[in-house]
Amino acid sequence: MPALTRSQVLRLLAASTLSLFTVTSASAQSAEKKELKVGFVPGPYIDEFKIGVAPELAKKGYQIRYVEFSTGLEANNAVFKSEIDANVMQHTVFLNSYNERQKTDLTGIVHVPTPPMGIYSKKHPLGTKIAVPNDPVNLQRALWILRDLSLIEIRDSKPVDVTELDVIKNPSGIKIVPLEAAQAPRALDDVDFAAVQGNFAIFSGLKLTNAFALEKMTTPYINVVAVKRDNADAAWAKDIVAGYKSPGFKAAILADRFYDGFTLPEYMK
Repeated sequence: MPALTRSQVLRLLAASTLSLFTVTSASAQSAEKKELKVGFVPGPYIDEFKIGVAPELAKKGYQIRYVEFSTGLEANNAVFKSEIDANVMQHTVFLNSYNERQKTDLTGIVHVPTPPMGIYSKKHPLGTKIAVPNDPVNLQRALWILRDLSLIEIRDSKPVDVTELDVIKNPSGIKIVPLEAAQAPRALDDVDFAAVQGNFAIFSGLKLTNAFALEKMTTPYINVVAVKRDNADAAWAKDIVAGYKSPGFKAAILADRFYDGFTLPEYMK
């Protein structure tokens, strides 16, 4: 191999120095990020963050900007477009479905205390007209609750493919009424029962402890903090995770009776 000329050596040194400067600058910028924009939809997650996570982040010098959205799709789009750093409002099944449909790369970094879906009524005893979410993922959760109450039998289906046609036995003749999930609390005047997602139940003033039945929530349906996959290992993302897993967060949640009935992540048990 021929020896390098002096000019070639200088060019290589310059390129190496520039590369090192770029990596170092990127690392420094990540480490110095002290304003976090976090998105929420109506529900309890913004209050969880404010009382338990924000104080931990403040100790590390962070300032938090809270951004509220009316729908989960808007909140996810904002993370993907880097308009906000993270959002707190969805479970992993919904997140994976969003990624698949939108060809995005969001990921959950930590589970958060989550209110389960419940069956609510103003007309006990149980009637035959039940409102359920009209999106497949949450429709399946509602059907599971009705199944666990021995009211129906359903076939196994992928969450994204579930419809009312997956009810294969309905001996009580229950009329299933699909509607937009956020409208379920308002529908209680017009139906016998409604399956209401936990965040919408709480936002509308319903108490989990007053539900006729609550779902048996499993890990994929416990909500997460979502970020772009490239940011999952950023210092600020790890600091958010540490905030949720801190003794201060656990103490704040367990001391507030508002969170009675919430499904807690494993790290809080």
